[in-house]
Amino acid sequence: MANYYTDHPEIDFHLSHPLMKRLVELKEDNFKDAAEFDYAPVDHDDAIENYRRILAIAGEVAANTIEPNSESVDLEGPHLENGRMIYASKTFENLDVTRKAGLYGVSMPRRFGGLNLPSVVFSMMSEVISSADAGFQNIWSLQSCIDTLYEFGTEEQRAKYIPRICAGETMSMDLTEPDAGSDLQRVMLKATYDEANQCWRLNGVKRFITNGDSDIHLVLARSEEGSKDGRGLSMFIYDKRDGGVDVRHIEHKLGIHGSPTCELTYKNAKAELCGDRKLGLIKYVMALMNGARLGIAAQSVGVEQEAYNEGLAYARERAQFGEKIINFPAVYDMLSRMKAKLDAGRSLLYQTARYVDLYKSLEDIGRYRKLTPEERTEMKLYSKLADAFTPLAKGMNSEYASQNAYDAISIHGGSGFIMEYKSQRLYRDARIFSIYEGTTQLQVVAAIRYVTNGTYLSVLRDMLQTEVSPAMQPLKARIATLVDLYEKAVNYVKEQANQELHDFLARRLYDMTAELVMSLLILDDATRCPDLFEKSANVYVRLTEEDVCAKAYYVMHFTADDLTSFRAQ
Repeated sequence: MANYYTDHPEIDFHLSHPLMKRLVELKEDNFKDAAEFDYAPVDHDDAIENYRRILAIAGEVAANTIEPNSESVDLEGPHLENGRMIYASKTFENLDVTRKAGLYGVSMPRRFGGLNLPSVVFSMMSEVISSADAGFQNIWSLQSCIDTLYEFGTEEQRAKYIPRICAGETMSMDLTEPDAGSDLQRVMLKATYDEANQCWRLNGVKRFITNGDSDIHLVLARSEEGSKDGRGLSMFIYDKRDGGVDVRHIEHKLGIHGSPTCELTYKNAKAELCGDRKLGLIKYVMALMNGARLGIAAQSVGVEQEAYNEGLAYARERAQFGEKIINFPAVYDMLSRMKAKLDAGRSLLYQTARYVDLYKSLEDIGRYRKLTPEERTEMKLYSKLADAFTPLAKGMNSEYASQNAYDAISIHGGSGFIMEYKSQRLYRDARIFSIYEGTTQLQVVAAIRYVTNGTYLSVLRDMLQTEVSPAMQPLKARIATLVDLYEKAVNYVKEQANQELHDFLARRLYDMTAELVMSLLILDDATRCPDLFEKSANVYVRLTEEDVCAKAYYVMHFTADDLTSFRAQ
């Protein structure tokens, strides 16, 4: 029987990373839950085996229920009835099976009925479910919105809502509006306090809301009358049981057809304030978005994997000119690049997830006891690394998903353009990944300060100190040369002291940064497991060399005067 987890040992490999020991220790807080919950692990090895058991369940469900249902869901999609969104028929089956399998409340503490799994395991589950159907992954993975409620809500709100998510109820984050897309400071959905009923009331319209008719919503709304910027926005909890929100429209999209994208009308809807007033955008949406961006990175890796699988399987079977096409250099070049991007992107995803786990676990421990000075230093370090790595993981993997899906169609030739083949659906699904939850351009904006302030360069220098196997040492020496070239390119841009030039060249600096980080990550993977990663390391470092040299040359031969040629006429 197929299993999307056990069939890909590259995923399991990342559970053996050296940081996992500290991560598990913090997440389990010295395994204190074992005294109260019989399913809680008693030590590190027990925790890792528990992760593997849950991942195997997710992998089996993905391969044997979600993937077989994916074509039907893609063709049917959700529909609208009397102001309510109705899922595609097979989506209901997917929801039922994942609930019965216990795949909800993944990140929540056991006292609320959750599984208390770290982000790295949640990301692995997201990857395998996305491989089966990226649209359903959206619905399933939005349970992670509960992390924001857990972090900023009251204890009463936690007790009220978290067990429902752990039981399999659905969530959405209602941020975007017709006139407020990437610029969320323009959100105008109005929140007014109802003194008579001691609750908040929401009125207005939200647009492009993924899974918009969910059970529990986190809603960004304007609570401060007369305000016009982000300081007037607060976060609210809306419970579908209370009514007051209708679905006005379901978008007809290029891809991810199983994931309903809704336009909502709020009409005096009852809501609860989550956290403090005025911090909705400044603090809480940032937490939501960082979690969502990690989710999209995992979703992207899942599609990268499935696109590679489809391309590889077709190339092995298809013969032309009396030979299987997998033996043609043009084809195995594409496949080798697809696999290298997949392995490097996955390594970046899980490294980012580990950083998130380490700082969030310390943050959680700090809620009930004072952290030691060493723990506070550790939390600050991993928080900064998580913040720096998240835009790299989301941006690069979303781009790689589109590239791999594109190449899968190319390998299929004319058949790839035919609707009966899965590669066309993967291509359609992948296109949104670099758009929603912050476009790649916005990931560049989030990352560029870490380029210019030297954070990434420092990370790269530290990573170059890691020992690698003799087979990887020549590649490491080549990367060291590229890091020197990268430093020169960064310094060149800083020395120009021109903001427009800086912004124009930022994407090239971002790409160089991410590719160098992934090159060093894949070298470490290949050192620890050459059978799985040595080929990808050789391919990926050469791709990085090709790209960094070209981009560095471009950057260092570009002046402010050259901008005039690029401005719109």
